[in-house]
Amino acid sequence: MRVLIIGGTAFMGPCVVRALVSAGQEVTIFHRGEHEPELPSSVRHVHSPSAAFPVLNFPAELISREPDVVLHMVAMGQRDTEAVVRAFKGVARRLVVPSSGDVYGAYGVLIGSESDAPHEGLLCEDSRLRKSLYPYRKTAKGPDDWIYHYDKILVERVVMSDPELAGTILRLPAVYGPGDSRHGFSAHLKRMDDRRPAILLDENHARWRWSHGYVENVSAAISLAVMDDRASGRIYNVGEESVPTTAERVRHLANLVRWEGEVVTVPRASLPPHLQDGYNYSVDLAYDTSRIRRELGYKEMVSVDEGLRRTIAWVREHHPSTDAARHDYAAEDAALITAKTA
Repeated sequence: MRVLIIGGTAFMGPCVVRALVSAGQEVTIFHRGEHEPELPSSVRHVHSPSAAFPVLNFPAELISREPDVVLHMVAMGQRDTEAVVRAFKGVARRLVVPSSGDVYGAYGVLIGSESDAPHEGLLCEDSRLRKSLYPYRKTAKGPDDWIYHYDKILVERVVMSDPELAGTILRLPAVYGPGDSRHGFSAHLKRMDDRRPAILLDENHARWRWSHGYVENVSAAISLAVMDDRASGRIYNVGEESVPTTAERVRHLANLVRWEGEVVTVPRASLPPHLQDGYNYSVDLAYDTSRIRRELGYKEMVSVDEGLRRTIAWVREHHPSTDAARHDYAAEDAALITAKTA
């Protein structure tokens, strides 16, 4: 099978490429050439400034190779997704696009763009989506900023609407692992490594559940959907089968690093300002992932414990520069004393 990957050089991309090559697929990646990860020698690279997202133009050499499947790793909005559909319909037989759990109405509740609780329990692929579009537009610098036009709901609509090019959507979780530039666990890990007596959590955040997935496992799900034509016309949630609360996840991390401190939950108003945020944690962002397991036979290759251990090792080696204001331990100590005496 000939697979064209748009993007594919950052974080998840190389894992997907390696999985596809290991399965015997012929892989071409279209990218800017700014990142050159270590990839199998059989991978064909096509470099172009046009590969900067939003990707709106595709060199003729990509189309002339007639890929069987196009995997668009960096589809961000309606316009760039329409561009890839125009370029490859009638050429490829299928378009696979990673999406996000931010399409769900539950995410709208989280960020405050929607007020009604859209569901109870785990989110399935048919759960209600956000009513409001462009979730990050307020943070954009202007209409020329790609994030101004970002919305995975619009990406999904385009991918699944053209009968000449079958689509597959994968709604990804919070992905963690070596190479994660967001350093998702670093704030908690730093406090544990600094031997802090306690980690303070907003009581609502502590009870909140958010689906996660280790990078190699999520990449395996993507590559499986690329290779299996049973995924044609389907939408899949991806994530770990069990979804712990935030407090449970922090305690799990603590057990792995043998940190003996406490996880203390308090009302948001009792937290130091640097630990407060504006999210509404009343509705979980936890996925039901049974469809991809049942239909495509997906299962994790790397256990949660092993994935966390690898992530911990990488974060310790690549700790982000510390923002002292985000680690005001004196303020945290004062809040902890107040919490214990209340």
